[in-house]
Amino acid sequence: MTIRYHVTLTKEERSILEAYTSKGKISVTKYKHALALLLCDVSNGTTVKTVSEISSTVGESSRTIERLKKRFVEEGLESALERKVASKPPREIRFDGAFEARLLALACSETPEGYCRWTVRLLADKAVELNYTDSISKSSVHSVLKKMKFSLT
Repeated sequence: MTIRYHVTLTKEERSILEAYTSKGKISVTKYKHALALLLCDVSNGTTVKTVSEISSTVGESSRTIERLKKRFVEEGLESALERKVASKPPREIRFDGAFEARLLALACSETPEGYCRWTVRLLADKAVELNYTDSISKSSVHSVLKKMKFSLT
């Protein structure tokens, strides 16, 4: 059995949402969420529309409307209108500034015996050999050097 969330707006919240929907300069997402919350309100005494009716009126999916109602009930009005801030980056940063500095210092150092200059593959192998990282591809080394605007020639 799914939990149904009932949106009950106070007079202050209703006036805030009505101001949002009547403004000219507001993001589309915030406008749609404000309109959906106004349509979901059960405190004004009118018959409440179904989620599918609200979703077709607003132009969002019914799942989005359900999530919006849940966020409003559990976290409040501001949380329902604003996007959730990501708690961590989408992927972990593998090579930080310290690694880039060591790689750049390695590229500026003397080449190994038998080589006339550093290559990207040679730098990748040497970085793993010197325990700067567990593994690194030649394209990652190339990206770091390109970011630093460093040329091996």
